[in-house]
Amino acid sequence: MSASSDSTRVTTHHQYETNGMPESALLPTPMPLFHQWFRDAIDAGVPEPEAMTLSTTALPDAPSPAQASSTTDKTHWRVHAPRPSARTVLLKGADECGFYFYSNYASRKGDELAANPWCSLSFYWPQLHRAVRVLGRAERMSRSASQAYFDTRPLGSRIGAWASPQSQVLSSREALDACVAASERQLGMPTSEDAHVPVPEHWGGYMVVPDEVEFWVGRTNRLHDRYRYSRDPNTTLPLSDASSWTIERLAP
Repeated sequence: MSASSDSTRVTTHHQYETNGMPESALLPTPMPLFHQWFRDAIDAGVPEPEAMTLSTTALPDAPSPAQASSTTDKTHWRVHAPRPSARTVLLKGADECGFYFYSNYASRKGDELAANPWCSLSFYWPQLHRAVRVLGRAERMSRSASQAYFDTRPLGSRIGAWASPQSQVLSSREALDACVAASERQLGMPTSEDAHVPVPEHWGGYMVVPDEVEFWVGRTNRLHDRYRYSRDPNTTLPLSDASSWTIERLAP
């Protein structure tokens, strides 16, 4: 790798030294294979194997002149063509219903998912030279389910969920600190980790129901193994129904 002080260039060509993945290692449906790979990532010591890239897409929505003149109005990121955005979030669970994460519903990702629930998740575990890519539809979880998870968070994180106007412009760090102090007063100045803090209306869980899951294993000379599980996004069959899935090998 080499670069001058005002540029970045990557000229190394790392080889992925693995035995790949034979077809015989595939399972009839993708979720059990994901669970197996996730356990492998934990066993391999991958830091934060639950970290995943969430990609959403803003639909064309030109702001009005009044909105366009505002630097704090979130519609300033809208464009005249679908525009993707990505960020790292943490997986909080996966089962035969889908993949779960939690976020601020009023954030950029929340706005985009409200308008267009089709999204993508991506995991990369470099110690194993493995990646998983998920396409599906995000659905909001119930308030009771969101509260149940919210109760497991540290007190400071629960207060932070109330305080942060996620994705909005802040004038300073002090402005964020002031939001936290205001939320603490609003919530009655809780100090104990056992204190009950209601989940905010603007915060909660998402379940991503997959209709495409790809498993990638790096191999030498970039001749990777790729397998895609796909099914009709409109099917009502459960994810555990093998008849709903088609498995295909993809070219690297």
